[in-house]
Amino acid sequence: MIRTLRTAAAAAVVTAVAFTAAGCGTTSVEGGADDAPQATSEACQNDSTTTSTGPIEITDGVGRTVQLDAPAERIAVLEWQQAEDAMTLCVAPVAVSDPEGYATWVSAEKLPEDVVDLGTRGEPDLDALYGAKPDLIIVEAFEADADIVQTLEQESDVPVLVTVGADTKDPIGNMKNVFTLIAEATGRTERAEAVLADFDEHLADAKEEVATADLPTTDFVYFDGWIEGSNLVIRPYGEGALFTAFGEELGLTPAWSDDIDQAYGNGGVDPAYGLAQTDLEGLTAVGDANLFYTEEGGYTDELEKSAIWNSLPAVEEGRARAFPSGVWGAGGPLSGQQAVDAFVDAILEK
Repeated sequence: MIRTLRTAAAAAVVTAVAFTAAGCGTTSVEGGADDAPQATSEACQNDSTTTSTGPIEITDGVGRTVQLDAPAERIAVLEWQQAEDAMTLCVAPVAVSDPEGYATWVSAEKLPEDVVDLGTRGEPDLDALYGAKPDLIIVEAFEADADIVQTLEQESDVPVLVTVGADTKDPIGNMKNVFTLIAEATGRTERAEAVLADFDEHLADAKEEVATADLPTTDFVYFDGWIEGSNLVIRPYGEGALFTAFGEELGLTPAWSDDIDQAYGNGGVDPAYGLAQTDLEGLTAVGDANLFYTEEGGYTDELEKSAIWNSLPAVEEGRARAFPSGVWGAGGPLSGQQAVDAFVDAILEK
């Protein structure tokens, strides 16, 4: 039987296996850097930054202490942002959740072909996870006692690093913090500092490029979507979402709000990620706002056939623009640079 997180969590309750926090110990695993996948991007091939050595003690995203005898080399990653971050740091993960989905949605960094497939992000295959012999497992959670953290601590002596995937109060800052945390755990702090400096410079240049753009309105909403049954579902990115923050940095004004979301029978913008959900009619609530969207999700054919869509001011005036494929809305610094470039092209109608 393939053990997933859900089945393992149930077993943990029955057996009441108790370990001290896995992040506070170390693990002995077979293999090392020599048999781990290698990051082969041009940036990593030309990278001259150093990797630290020696023991590591860090505080993770939910306040847990994580101790390692040495920088992690064989990391398993359960979320795409963190997988992208690892590749940008030139540390190729040995195992990743849903690498096929990653390849569809994320283009900033390419995973190694031999990476172990851990199944879905929400329900990873624990047998595959432990079989990959990681020396660090990187997960995303908002609480130290989240089910995934408890299960991994109870089932394995592999250290667990918990990152917080989003912060609506400071989405760009959180993106940087997650990246820096993974860098600390892998000894790649010098590389992280260089990447983040490049990101800041890229954003500053983009601000300057669009500073004199003459838009009919600065209001905007970015959205993605999908088909659910026979219904077209639209997911607007509200205030606090990472892509919304990029737009704001470039002088745009978020158009999707809690008030709009609740007016269409929803519970308001998600407080963790800044995301909402509506139908196509809901987009009429943003009036003249510029519309930016992803083409992934298989929903755009239905979108473009809709009379509602084609009657929206932004569509009629050519201010509804699709971002390039593979620009991930919850990624790291390199995805962030791609998003900034997509916004610039849309604003300047390139």
